Amino acid sequence: MIANMVQALNHALDLTMKQDENVVLLGEDVGVDGGVFRVSDGLIQKYGQARVIDTPLAESGIVGAAIGMAVYGLRPVAEIQFMGFVYPAFNQIVSHLSRMRNRSRGRFQLPVVLRMPYGAGVRALELHSESTEALFCHIPGLKVVVPSNPYDAKGLLIAAIRTDDPVIFLEPKRLYRAGRQEIPEEDYAIPLGSAKIVREGERLTIICWGAMVAQVQKAAERVEDDGIFPEIIDMRTVSPLDHETIIQSVKNTGRAIVVHEAPKTCGLGAEIAALINERALLSLEAPVLRITGQDIIVPLPKREDYYYPTPERIVRGIKKTMEF
Repeated sequence: MIANMVQALNHALDLTMKQDENVVLLGEDVGVDGGVFRVSDGLIQKYGQARVIDTPLAESGIVGAAIGMAVYGLRPVAEIQFMGFVYPAFNQIVSHLSRMRNRSRGRFQLPVVLRMPYGAGVRALELHSESTEALFCHIPGLKVVVPSNPYDAKGLLIAAIRTDDPVIFLEPKRLYRAGRQEIPEEDYAIPLGSAKIVREGERLTIICWGAMVAQVQKAAERVEDDGIFPEIIDMRTVSPLDHETIIQSVKNTGRAIVVHEAPKTCGLGAEIAALINERALLSLEAPVLRITGQDIIVPLPKREDYYYPTPERIVRGIKKTMEF
């Protein structure tokens, strides 16, 4: 089938709900309206109001209800309508969701998936363009996933729903309908924690995820005439990080750039740079460079292009690193 990311995610939800009656959906407008981006469109008609549940506008209540459902044996997939709306639910996520298995010494599992439209690039309002994945990666007990294309979105969501630990599943809304891709109609899962080399290269590794993968690919095409052929890694899962893929690539190329749309300070780029320094320092021919969003609140639409890493900024970063 040919699908965009919205359709791929919808197909993943449909398949898992058909196979396992314990999979339930809940969130604001996920039922009758099919979600604000229509990811759950049509599922309430197939599976009914007992399994596709429209909730009040209460993020703490959504996550709290999902925790209770999971403790009693269900596999809830809860939607937070935009990533910037998740902050009222942080107490539930940090104090309960992330640590229930540890608190109960393994007696309880929490197979909860929290889906969130994520990131900038669609000229949205305040709190509609957040990229705060580092907050979740800092919390032990959570897995954090960010797909960059329809094929991976379906396979990663299926894997997340079948995981017995909580997963924060971040969907780059800039990519929801950005392109279509051939994906299998049948069931398949992509293991969480496994990065993918989307382009093999030499002399430079670029590490990225989500909407930044496409931006990096555009930049890489622009520097080919200069004899520069970067290797590009799509992390897919940002917690846990696939250390081995990163380190092996950097040892082969000798240079590294990390690109993410989140703010620079305390972003995952810093963690990845530290990892490279700890395990591949003697292979480096240049400092690890970070190309990121700005250390400010995501600006309103007219200024968004100044905030977001663009192919032009990435090209400048590639040349700076190669010329060091």
